[in-house]
Order: sequence, then C-alpha cells, then structure tokens
Amino acid sequence: MTNNTYRSMVVSQTDNGRYQREITAKRVSELPEGDVLIRVNYSSLNYKDALSAVGNKGVTRNYPHTPGIDAAGVVEACSDGSFPLNAQVLVTGYDLGMNTSGGFGQYIRVPSDWVVPLPSGLSERESMIFGTAGFTAAMSVYRLASAGVTPDRGDILVTGATGGVGSLAVAILATAGYKVAAVSGKKQAAAFLKELGATDILPREALADSAKKPLLEKRWMGVVDTVGGDILSTAIKSTHQRGVVTCCGLVASPKLNLTVFPFILRGVSLFGIDSASCPMAERKTLWYKLANEWKPLGLERIASEINLMRLDENIAKILEGQQIGRKIINLNS
Repeated sequence: MTNNTYRSMVVSQTDNGRYQREITAKRVSELPEGDVLIRVNYSSLNYKDALSAVGNKGVTRNYPHTPGIDAAGVVEACSDGSFPLNAQVLVTGYDLGMNTSGGFGQYIRVPSDWVVPLPSGLSERESMIFGTAGFTAAMSVYRLASAGVTPDRGDILVTGATGGVGSLAVAILATAGYKVAAVSGKKQAAAFLKELGATDILPREALADSAKKPLLEKRWMGVVDTVGGDILSTAIKSTHQRGVVTCCGLVASPKLNLTVFPFILRGVSLFGIDSASCPMAERKTLWYKLANEWKPLGLERIASEINLMRLDENIAKILEGQQIGRKIINLNS
C-alpha cells in the first residue's frame, strides 16, 4: 500500500512567491503519520479550503499542500485497532486540510481520535453535503436549543444564508420547527432559500444600522451569524430579551463594533462556534442528529457534485462570494 499512488490536488509556492494548483499523483507513503488510513470517496469545498488553496498562511503554514477539511470514505488500515477495515467513516475539522494533507486527495492518514463512524441514516455523500459547514450549522442550532431557544419562543435570523453554513442552518432550523428569516445579498437566491424552509427573505440592507444606536427594536429570539462585522452587531442589537446569538464567520469583517448594552440590559448571550476543536462526544451527538431528526428532507437540493478537475473554477467562485449551497467533490470521478 505504501507505494501506491493516488490523485490529489496539490498547492505549491512558485519561485516568484505565487501559488499554483495542479491535480497530480502522490504516494501513500508521503502522507503524514497517523493511526487510520482512509480511502476518500467524497469531500466538499469550504471557504477555508479556498483560502488554503491560494496560499493563506493563516490557514496553511507550509506548502506543497493538499487542502480539504472534510473527508468521507472507508478505512483501509488502522494501526491501533480502533476501526475495522472497510468501516465507513468521516473526518471534519481538527487539522485536516490545514496543515495535514486533506480531503482533496484520494487518501488521508489521520489520528484515530479525529475519526467519526458514519452514523446510520447518512451515506458518505450525504455526510459531505453537511461536511464542516453542516456540522458548524448544527453546532449553532445546538447552542440555541441548549440555551432554551425553542421554536415557540420566536424567529431565528440566519445571515449569509446562501453560503454553506448559512444554507444548511436554514434547512436544519426549518426541519427542527423554527421560523427562519434568511439574510442574503443575492436577489436571485430567494426561491432557493424558500425551498430550504425560510419564511422570510431579507436583503443585507435590512441589517444596516446607519444610526449606530446602542440598541435597536427587538426582532429575533436567536441568530446564526456566518459573516461577522456590522451585520452581526446589528443582529445582536436587535435580539430579544435573553435571546441567543451564535457567531462562526468573518467574511464581512472580523471586527465587532457595539456597546455592552445588549448583554447587560437584555441579557443577550453570544456564543462563538469553533467546530474544528469540538469534543468527540458532542461531535458524535451532532452527527447523530444530522442523520436523524435534523436531516432535511430535501438535502440533495443544497448540493451539486464536481470532480477534482473542476475544483479550480469553484475555488474562484467561493472566494468571490458567488457560491450558492454546497459543492461536493467525488474523488472517484
């Protein structure tokens, strides 16, 4: 097995300091040390993958490198006996695809404590429609529910609703019985968001606060924010008494400009969502929910499938903010 070759996207730094991507053959023996060797059948494209693919040193320190923070496939070798051969498994988060060779290659080798058994009720492909984006959305919904934000308490706002995390958050919340208001700058995406279960579609301008007031009219019992910046601050200032806001993104801005008033006068809670380092016990609980009561009936509507050769064009789209829904990579096509 160690001499076997496989196809992989490899990002390299050129002599002039630029980064180039190519689909090339690698050897299994080149993979990092780890307990579990997995033959990857499906992966997915995330914003963090695109950053790694263009040489963002905040994501990936060393090149050449194979991105891909998500992977689903079967176990081909396991040195510590934690998984049987041919077991269907998935890996999301930890260091996969960041500084460890990731799911944009047909093989990965990782520590056994990164690996989740594929839950009954999910296929490998479906697990990658969720991937890190769906898992992050699930963590956000879990935080809302754990803090007492139930469907009967009020509306939930989802920002960046056409992106991977946002679209899956809309679908999961709707499946769980919540009434969802979706924010998007893409007018053409309204039908897509309605199909996912959004009951109200708002333009980005609806979350603009030109007056910069410390508090705004109460509108949301909960918020799943995927963009950060002024949209997040406006959402916080518009959240009801004892409402809950989750934050997982910074595509608009990493800065948050607001006072403490929403927190000390309305008791609003702000939860950061760090899906990469989620403890395994909670990770398994959330994947079980995604395979069962939180699995949207129309999950396939959220995704379209590509192969390694089409990754380049889709990396450009996600960096330009043009991706709608999820892109699933079939490593065998």
